Amino acid sequence: MSAIGYYILLPFIYFAAILPFPLFYVLSDFNYFLVYHVLGYRKKVVLQNLRNSFPEKSDEEIKKISRKFYRYLCDLFLETFKTLVISKESMKQHCRFHPSTIELFEKYNAKKQSVILVLGHFGNWEWAGNTFGITCKQQLYVIYHPFTNKKFGNLIVKMRTRFGTKLIPMKETVREMIRKKDEITATAFIADQTPPVEGAYWTTFLNQETPIFNGTEKIARKMNYPVVYVSLKKIKRGYYEVFAETLCETPKTSGEGEISELHTKRLEKDIRQTPELWLWSHRRWKHKKPLNL
Repeated sequence: MSAIGYYILLPFIYFAAILPFPLFYVLSDFNYFLVYHVLGYRKKVVLQNLRNSFPEKSDEEIKKISRKFYRYLCDLFLETFKTLVISKESMKQHCRFHPSTIELFEKYNAKKQSVILVLGHFGNWEWAGNTFGITCKQQLYVIYHPFTNKKFGNLIVKMRTRFGTKLIPMKETVREMIRKKDEITATAFIADQTPPVEGAYWTTFLNQETPIFNGTEKIARKMNYPVVYVSLKKIKRGYYEVFAETLCETPKTSGEGEISELHTKRLEKDIRQTPELWLWSHRRWKHKKPLNL
């Protein structure tokens, strides 16, 4: 996106963000019509991903999930921009933490124990991060890839940091976590991105051989921070509940690949339960497993 394109789009982004929620979702419905029926955005990718992941489902079932996914994708896109203007109270109402999740993070905070959070592109992960900053006492750090488009990237950073979240560029993860070891932190890793094939951990995920970014596991063992899986449940349109569970209390005692398997299988369980909430338009399986592995 050019600088001119960014400044043309910016007023429309803020206009959408300030709309009251009923009108907000009317706009999302219109966007769904454009994206799905008119533009057919990445439709082939989505359908192929779904068919490969759920070979037991009929073509009609696959198409139904696809339609539900595109409706949700349009909601998610606008909900992300809503973060620019939403109040703290409204944020907590629309994305609340389950009492057991609050209790879990309070337990670690009382022990002055930093944790590693693992989650996928499932549900509204952006809202979950913002609610964490409002609800929990730990300082939340999110590992991210710096954006190639600086202007749009700065807008995303603004949305993610409004309620206290801080960001760490992926290449600086280990150095920054060591530097902040005296601070009580929660460091979030998005675990379902496509890593380079070299050095990736390979496993079966959604019926397909899949490379997993193993940096999360290596860093967890190095820091020996408990690994906590974070999941979102959609209650109704525009409302979510956040759940968390400890996958590994002492990573330094875990075996090779154990943590990667744990968080991958846990994410797969969520996806199978509510498939439309995962990011099917992502080219997750563009790499094939090398024959020598």
